[in-house]
Amino acid sequence: MPAGSPAARGPRAGVIGSPIAHSKSPLLHAAAYRALGIDCTYSAIDVDETRIAAFLDAVRADGAWRGLSVTMPLKGAVARLVDSTTAPAAVLGVVNTVVVGEGPHPGLTGHNTDVAGVAHALAAAGVETPRRAVVLGGGGTAAAAVAGLAQLGAGAVSVLVRRPAAAADLRRIGTALGAEVVLAPWSEAAEAVRTADVVVSTLPPRAADPLARELAADTGFRTEGTLLDVAYDPWPSRLAAAWEQAGGTIVPGLDMLIHQAVEQVALFFPEAGHDRAAVLRVMCDAAGAVRH
Repeated sequence: MPAGSPAARGPRAGVIGSPIAHSKSPLLHAAAYRALGIDCTYSAIDVDETRIAAFLDAVRADGAWRGLSVTMPLKGAVARLVDSTTAPAAVLGVVNTVVVGEGPHPGLTGHNTDVAGVAHALAAAGVETPRRAVVLGGGGTAAAAVAGLAQLGAGAVSVLVRRPAAAADLRRIGTALGAEVVLAPWSEAAEAVRTADVVVSTLPPRAADPLARELAADTGFRTEGTLLDVAYDPWPSRLAAAWEQAGGTIVPGLDMLIHQAVEQVALFFPEAGHDRAAVLRVMCDAAGAVRH
């Protein structure tokens, strides 16, 4: 549905990215709006990087929009195209949430609720202050993972990537947030996760399967740590299964998605004054997620 097309009456919101058909955001937001009594149309809209600038211009021109959820591959591009950003999006250079202002010429404000999603999902699983934190992958979600771990009090985060030089900006992000980021080559991933108390995998589905097979084959590997795997479909991932087999706690990416979506609803409709716990509950029920 184009941004400027005739739509259902009342406020609008949606999730943008490409591909987008798999997104669970419409399910989560619809459940929240029903519970809060908000009349809002929330759609999944396929937008790629070649069309995002024009799409955002159309959103500015359409007074019905309240906000946008932003997924891959648009998080970096949207950060450059919005009119302003808030912390921590400004530090990360990554936006997953856009709030549309009011008035005849509304501005677009970029936020990053993925950070809160990581922190809340890990905290709900019992993580307090990570001592040996590891992030797998070096993209936009990895930046949010570093920020979320810093928010939980991690003083240092090891980031395992294929090309450390390409992820050098994560060092700047860590410094700005009070956490030392150590970049390491992917060849050291297995050893890093074996000694970690918290691991956040930001890799695409199945990308961590070779690592999972290596861990599963190590009969001496045991852990009491926590793994958050943002790739929640299929679940459990092979990495999550290997981690659980070794005695660790696993947190599905769906938990992170739900927690960040709760924050988005509050940003899109601050006047609703809703109870965060109540919104979390209805989203978990809608997605079939375990409540923490």
